[in-house]
Amino acid sequence: MKYKVGDGMPFENEFASYEPLRRILENEKVKQFQNRMKLRDSSSDVTQTKLSFIDIDTLQKSDCIPDMVLAIDGSYQCVPVRNGYPGAEVGYVTVASVLMLMQDIKRLSKKEFIDPKKFRETEKATAFDAVFPGCNIIIDSEKSPKTSLRKMIFEQLKNSSAFSDFESLLDTYEVLLQYRMDEGVTNPPANPLEALEDDPIKKMHISLGEYTCSETGDRLYSTDALRIHELLNTQGTSGEMYGQLMLVIERLWLVHLLRAFEKKNWLPTLKNVAFVIDGSLAVYSVSAWLVKFIEKEICRINELQKKITGVDLMIIGLEKSGRFVEHFNDLDISPEGNEDMVPTNSVFLLNDAYIKKNIIFSQSSKQYGKDTYFGRKFFCKTKNGYKLVPQLACFNDAQRDITTANIPQFPRLGDICVLLNDLISNRYPNSINPLISAHAEAAIPLALGKKMFEEIAQELRKRGLAS
Repeated sequence: MKYKVGDGMPFENEFASYEPLRRILENEKVKQFQNRMKLRDSSSDVTQTKLSFIDIDTLQKSDCIPDMVLAIDGSYQCVPVRNGYPGAEVGYVTVASVLMLMQDIKRLSKKEFIDPKKFRETEKATAFDAVFPGCNIIIDSEKSPKTSLRKMIFEQLKNSSAFSDFESLLDTYEVLLQYRMDEGVTNPPANPLEALEDDPIKKMHISLGEYTCSETGDRLYSTDALRIHELLNTQGTSGEMYGQLMLVIERLWLVHLLRAFEKKNWLPTLKNVAFVIDGSLAVYSVSAWLVKFIEKEICRINELQKKITGVDLMIIGLEKSGRFVEHFNDLDISPEGNEDMVPTNSVFLLNDAYIKKNIIFSQSSKQYGKDTYFGRKFFCKTKNGYKLVPQLACFNDAQRDITTANIPQFPRLGDICVLLNDLISNRYPNSINPLISAHAEAAIPLALGKKMFEEIAQELRKRGLAS
């Protein structure tokens, strides 16, 4: 039986050809729509590329190029389960941390043949994993999938820590929440959170730990303020929600580790460590309020360690896809199709005007990413021609001001470019080796529950405190 026009669905493995797409593009309404579209003026791209890129060799470097790189990356999967209800699923979220020992890697790279076992010893990995209920999943005596999810988010953060003798991930989160609560004493939030269940008139109160709301009588948790439960899809899969959970946990994990360095008196070692996180230094969607307080805590710790080390923290986000990556790739190709228009071993520092004109069109007076980012982006083309879109954490108001793009606004830019040149991946040209290892560990976690950070402590004492 052949598939006919008018049938509801094609057969398995039967796909539409390009012909319908061509007909759509030739449609008169589509053509009229295209004629009304705003087009970006790319005529000055080549000139701008030649003038604006900065030679990395001209950037100031310090004598503190990190010899340890700690990469953080996450993964999530929607897993269908059988509990008698249709569409029931759980989300399995992992966040991996991989420590790469740069001195050992450089020493091995000088050899003609590298022992794979010895190379693996240059990395230490661990993975945080958690299961979160989704559609049609109810745990314990909870009354709905949403209350089940809220309870599990609280419990998973409460039971997770990088070190056996350190605060939990929940404690770290509640430090940030306390900042918000303290700010709200004199400046109440303009949009109080709504009741968690079926009465939108009542408002929930934000507090720490587990408590009862005086307005609703519901059992609440400090983690409810993340509002991730609002993304739960009660009618189907909740991929967006699990992705948001993963992203939030990754950023909380970064703050968690920095606080561990402070509490364990390891601040002098931070000059030897670079922190790299997959994606932007940002939090989006319902949990975006975290950004302001993540930034506050990172700046506090940076100020403490800088008094000891004399240099800023090295915190890098790296985008592997998206509009910034696409635009950078476009810049590297001339209108005639010639490649390598961007000089190798160079950087281009992005400001607000350039972003809004060329990448994310906007006429808003608000700076790009003001409410979602705790770092700023730039373009980097390495010595071997690979293109990266890194983002550096900001530590003061001058660095956050993206109306301008000057070298001092990108802390330790020269050191970071040296590091990126060392870490570039030949397998994935828009990523770096530590993130690739972290992603692999997050996708297929082999070191679950392993207290890798206890081993890191030994490395830090041996390499950092002894230096």
